[in-house]
Amino acid sequence: MGLTSGSGPFGARPAGRFNFTPDPPTGSALYFDPVPYRLRGFVAGEAVFDTVDAKLLYETGHLPLYYIPEGDLQHDLLEQSDRHTRCPHKGEASYRSIRVGDRLEPDAVWTYPEPLAPAAFLAGHAAFYWGQLDEWFVEDEQVFGHPRDPYHRIDTYGTSRPVRVSVDGEMLAESTRAVALFESGLPPRFYLPAEDVRMELLEPSETKTRCAYKGVASYWHVRAGETLHDDLAWTYEEPDDDGRAIRDLICFFNERVDLELDGRRQDRPVTQWSH
Repeated sequence: MGLTSGSGPFGARPAGRFNFTPDPPTGSALYFDPVPYRLRGFVAGEAVFDTVDAKLLYETGHLPLYYIPEGDLQHDLLEQSDRHTRCPHKGEASYRSIRVGDRLEPDAVWTYPEPLAPAAFLAGHAAFYWGQLDEWFVEDEQVFGHPRDPYHRIDTYGTSRPVRVSVDGEMLAESTRAVALFESGLPPRFYLPAEDVRMELLEPSETKTRCAYKGVASYWHVRAGETLHDDLAWTYEEPDDDGRAIRDLICFFNERVDLELDGRRQDRPVTQWSH
């Protein structure tokens, strides 16, 4: 999350207020931000790009994306594609595929050869689908999930405020030992010790997701009465640095459960995880 995603200031659902009307007030805000570090991307062991001049593009409703100068691409690994798409805010995109030996990653790279005037800064830069590259490196460290946003922040605080979680009238957890996690553009999350969770209602899920900041999350389904709620809870067993305080604690999607804090039922936030 961050500037242009979630409830960030230029996101689709900003939580705060300006003393002016953003231009445009709806639609897409674009912000092109220089990146201060070396960035590399690999497919089948070959560097597809190696640059110290990458940019991050912020766009309303989207996570930031790296854009790489054309001069820092390994052009002999790229093949022109027939695919074209059109964005009302950026213009027409042309695509290229990546070929390394017998390996083909189709339509993995796109660029705006003649971007619209408000997005003219995109000319001469190319973007990549994160998952179609095998490895991304910032300096000499591999990074995962998506670009890390320098405007993104995570804060964790232990709290003794009573937290109660239920669904369909079934109490799932109750604790005065939660860790509250506040993450840019996201609702507050309350991570609870397993001892304060009715673990007999949780069934392991095969789902795993990767957060660029907290690490790999493992999920549980939750059975309340006759209803199985898929992937309703998660934990970080081996978190990255930003998730150290929540190691092995359990969190529930407050978009899909009834969360009481200090005895007061909280409104369910609306996010991409609401359904």
